Amino acid sequence: MAGCAIPRFWACGFLCSLFALFSGIGFAEEPATEPDYVELPITAEDREHWAFLPRLKVDLSGHPRHPWAINEIDDLVYRELERAELMPQPAATKRDLIRRLSYDLTGLPPTAEEIEAFVTDPHPAAYLRLVDRLLGSPRYGERWAQHWLDLARFAETDGFEHDKVRGEAWKYRDWVVSALNADMPYDEFLTLQLAGDEISPDDDSAVTATRFCLSGPDMPDINLTEERMHTVLNEMVSTVGEVILGLQVGCAQCHDHKFDSISQADFYRLRAIFRPAIRLKKNVSLSVFQEDPAFAKPSHLMLRGDFRRPGPKVQPGVLRVIAEDLADFQPTVTDKSKGLRTEFAKWLVDSRNPLTARVIVNRVWLYHFGQGIVTTPSDFGVTGEYPSHDELLDWLADYLIEQDWSLKALHKKIVTSATYRQRSFLPADRSDVELATWQRSLERDPSGALLSRYTRWRLEGEAIRDAMLFSAGGLSFDTGGPGVRPPLPQELLETLLKKQWDVTEDVGEHQRRSLYVFARRNLRYPIFEVFDRPSANVSCPQRGKSTTAPQSLHLLNSSFSFEIANQLAASIAAEQEEPREQIAVAFQRILGRQPTLADYDDVDLFWNQHHPLAGNDPNLPLAHLCLALFNCNEFVFVD
Repeated sequence: MAGCAIPRFWACGFLCSLFALFSGIGFAEEPATEPDYVELPITAEDREHWAFLPRLKVDLSGHPRHPWAINEIDDLVYRELERAELMPQPAATKRDLIRRLSYDLTGLPPTAEEIEAFVTDPHPAAYLRLVDRLLGSPRYGERWAQHWLDLARFAETDGFEHDKVRGEAWKYRDWVVSALNADMPYDEFLTLQLAGDEISPDDDSAVTATRFCLSGPDMPDINLTEERMHTVLNEMVSTVGEVILGLQVGCAQCHDHKFDSISQADFYRLRAIFRPAIRLKKNVSLSVFQEDPAFAKPSHLMLRGDFRRPGPKVQPGVLRVIAEDLADFQPTVTDKSKGLRTEFAKWLVDSRNPLTARVIVNRVWLYHFGQGIVTTPSDFGVTGEYPSHDELLDWLADYLIEQDWSLKALHKKIVTSATYRQRSFLPADRSDVELATWQRSLERDPSGALLSRYTRWRLEGEAIRDAMLFSAGGLSFDTGGPGVRPPLPQELLETLLKKQWDVTEDVGEHQRRSLYVFARRNLRYPIFEVFDRPSANVSCPQRGKSTTAPQSLHLLNSSFSFEIANQLAASIAAEQEEPREQIAVAFQRILGRQPTLADYDDVDLFWNQHHPLAGNDPNLPLAHLCLALFNCNEFVFVD
């Protein structure tokens, strides 16, 4: 699966299924007896793992601020750089900063006019004003929604063989965009996705939010309803554990976790929180929770993870390694709900919970810097990595809570730091001292984990497509609604079942932002697939970073690339008749800068070779230039 390894809970479940198959296990008429499972107690040593300990109270007093530092993030980063005998890099150029910030916060490049205005603005607050403008843009919610949808394994179809369409799945995508644009506090953002129907049963928006839990793959036409229920519940609980707590709780669905202090009973106690809310109907896709307040069926631990072998009964509860006392889990029962998920959400966002805030600030950091402070963002357990900056991680977590869980406040603190503004490459006019500092950074901090420089990163497939459309002036900013289906190559259409990709009739819809392209689980739009978009079969904490021949081939030879290059060439030709001016406009629109003298020489040579091939199309050489610029590293990478 592009971009994400198969989670361990899938492997565990698969092995248990094989065991059940080859051992001839049949259906159990009665639950297995108690001796089949004994839960081990949680010890003091179990709670000593760093992720389960209370957050550090970071004291920054008594440490004079280094002249390079701008805010508390820099103070904490500089401490680690000093220990490693490293120095940070100076700030990037204003041209690089506006491009970096624009792609980072909105997923789109700045226009040539916006770049010029920022570069020539001498006001000390110019950068802060830029940050505020981008955070206030509706494009911000679309950009950061995609990150969350990767985690939520969002798609508009079920997956598996028939990959049936979920007619209203897009409403969840739109809910996420709206919530992020409104800067909904993260604690509320989580609570509604887990228990919106319990909290506000008459609010369609709150009910839509709970689609997070049911966004995973499903097989509604499976013969055994019990098996389907078992699979859906296990996948849901495993995803909630990964995304919110940063723990691979799914590894405990068939046996006690082999490394972390999570028992099989812990897993099924979590699962019991969600069981009363789910109703399955054959051949109907899952959509939202519909809790029956009269639901009284007991929950059981499933021996060896086999849905046909119910073991001892379990009561709804939370993880013992974090909870001081399971008896503290006391949901408020009403005539409409058992209140289980609401109580669970309260436990998750309680300031005493050591994981929830740590996990989300690490994810935000990852998307800003290319790697998290913890480089295993969905595994804070024993086999995960330790934080590179433990004090920084805990300071950020406390800061988020102090800011009433405002993600925009967290973004602003991060992107206004000197750490974020560092340059990512050494300029040609560097001094000997700068060269020595840079070489030491590469030697002692090869991955950039210590933050001795900013690490350049490649755009995702969605951002590449959007930037191409944006450069050509064709990107549609219409928002919301069912996913649109642009044309696909014929050879790809032939691999699909009938009517699995009916092209959207309104041609204007084909140039909608990539977030709104129909998300089919069994088919990723071509440019997304070659640039590592995940399959949505599992939660994806971090996309892959492959470099493959199909990426270059797609950008250079696909019908989409040719179409956009021709659109842009026609637009430039209508604006400028002089070839030299056409070259300048192409560079400005695609790369956000003026061409150099060397660039002009290269283009002249390029055009001299291509003009004889133009035939009756005078814009063909210009279109080929645009196509070449789309294939530059300077276009697909952010410095």
